[in-house]
Amino acid sequence: MIKVEKISKSFKDTKVLQDVSFDINKGDFVAIMGPSGSGKSTLLYSISGMDNINSGKVMFEGRNIGEMKEEELSDFRLSKMGFVFQNPQMLKNLSVFDNIILPGLVAKKETAENIRKCGLELMKKMEIEEIKSRDKSQVSGGQLQRASICRAMINNPEILFLDEPTGALNSE
Repeated sequence: MIKVEKISKSFKDTKVLQDVSFDINKGDFVAIMGPSGSGKSTLLYSISGMDNINSGKVMFEGRNIGEMKEEELSDFRLSKMGFVFQNPQMLKNLSVFDNIILPGLVAKKETAENIRKCGLELMKKMEIEEIKSRDKSQVSGGQLQRASICRAMINNPEILFLDEPTGALNSE
């Protein structure tokens, strides 16, 4: 599904990734572990096309994401990838539920009714259906992170990229 070939990424004079190569097959569960500042998030952003690499290439289902135009890459990420960031990102002028279903409405892979049903099912699975109409400022960090997981899954992506997704959650 994903083939990473000798990617490198630097910020000014600091090499963060150097000649990193690996494959991810459909159904794989891959965890990247290391201390703070070791490049885990940079690797995630690089292989998902959210950040440019200095050299090498990332192939997703045989397509070089580095050669895609920005709009094509944005559509590709919307339909094929789900993201949960270390710090939950929600639009402040939308309810939690509207934040969850927004990517589904934009992608238009399903009817609006099916997207709403899916959003409610995801919220139920994550045990946050009671916060549906709340604003992001009216929920806990853990609830917001679970809502972010729901949003990442709304388009039934082929791959989920998760950057410390359980950091704000309790051990249960």
